[in-house]
Amino acid sequence: MSGGGTPRVVVVGAGPAGIRAAQTLVAAGLAPIVIDEAERAGGQIYRRPPPGFTRPPETLYGSEASKAVALHAAFDGMLAAGRLVHHARSSVAAIANGRLLVLGPAGSHWVAYDRLILATGAMDRIMPVPGWENPGVYGLGAMQIALKAQGAALGRRIVLAGSGPLLTLLAVQLLKAGGEVAAVLDTSPMRRQLAGLGGLAARPVFALRGLAMRARLAGLYHAGVRLDRIEADARGPVAIRWRDAAGQERRTDCDAVGLGWHLRSETRLADLAGCDFAYDESWRQWLPKADEMGRASAGVYLAGDGLRILGADAAEVAGRLAAAACLQDLGLPAPDIAADRRRLRRFIRFADGIAQAFPWPSGAALPDETVICRCEGVTAAELRETVDFGGGEVNRAKSLGRVGMGRCQGRYCELAAAEIVAACAGLGCAREAGRLRAQAPVRPAPIGALLEDADG
Repeated sequence: MSGGGTPRVVVVGAGPAGIRAAQTLVAAGLAPIVIDEAERAGGQIYRRPPPGFTRPPETLYGSEASKAVALHAAFDGMLAAGRLVHHARSSVAAIANGRLLVLGPAGSHWVAYDRLILATGAMDRIMPVPGWENPGVYGLGAMQIALKAQGAALGRRIVLAGSGPLLTLLAVQLLKAGGEVAAVLDTSPMRRQLAGLGGLAARPVFALRGLAMRARLAGLYHAGVRLDRIEADARGPVAIRWRDAAGQERRTDCDAVGLGWHLRSETRLADLAGCDFAYDESWRQWLPKADEMGRASAGVYLAGDGLRILGADAAEVAGRLAAAACLQDLGLPAPDIAADRRRLRRFIRFADGIAQAFPWPSGAALPDETVICRCEGVTAAELRETVDFGGGEVNRAKSLGRVGMGRCQGRYCELAAAEIVAACAGLGCAREAGRLRAQAPVRPAPIGALLEDADG
């Protein structure tokens, strides 16, 4: 416990989950420390533009504007009242001995905690496509951030490809902002999307809103496609080659490509904090294990998309649940969370429908020339060669061939790499190839920031 016996609770992440977790802690009389990479709270989904940016919330967040404004106001009110400590523009690079190594504007420092709530969110889940290593190829999330934060479209003639709700949402947002979208290419067949309607019915309003947005993409949207190659010159993409649902070859001119197959949880800090993991067959990724309240390991709680991909509304609920669990474990009065637990179950049913409707495509048969790891330039052929020497385990492939050893630490290449390794080794599925172990620092960091002793 910190001075005076007051428990020190640190919340990492100031998106919907982190804000609601902090709010619950503040209501119980605690003053949490909130660490976030952005200048102002909101997370990726409710990212705020720079001060002086004049576009209204309705333009930035659409139908979710009222939720964004409410979250922003809740956090800003707590901060103005001195009810929490906010480390803005700061990243947690390592966890050791009950402390977090925080990199911020003033350099690095260690922050001790008695309880830790990780609300680290999610990031783009990307399947490599031949040519995706070229400049001008972005994640869908990166394109949306540029649109929200700067009002900028990353390209003049854009092709969006992948699968999941963000594919449709971003296309509509770009069109509404005046951008030119040349095509929206969804790898999920329409029959597969219809098969997920049972789960999607758990949130009918949300599902109907998605259908209404899809209707605005008439003539642009194509389901059940296969992506063959992104053609590019020195300046970036010039076209994307793809096959439609009937197998016909197509070519669409463009100067920018956005890729994304829904999202993957950001789990590196959960790994360093000692959480256990399990392979989720529906989402085809390794996810931390936690109870319904978010308890994951001793003194560590997980909330939001960093635990499971449920979306922004569910993240608010999960943030309150994690904070309530923290208060219970500290022996402090906690709010009644029965209604939140029921709501969370409904969000889980909806997410199961999303996973069924918009599946992750297998990367096992990617062409040899495909760059799998963009950071290190490792191709599928080079990755397959490592299996002959290291067997079917992704960490061995990493040590022998450097896949996942670059700046992103495998965040973009790990899922496809595991599938290639598993297939090449004759394993049953990607789960049997294991997962890349997290290493500190989890973000690129200056060498000097890492020289201090964790006990110092």
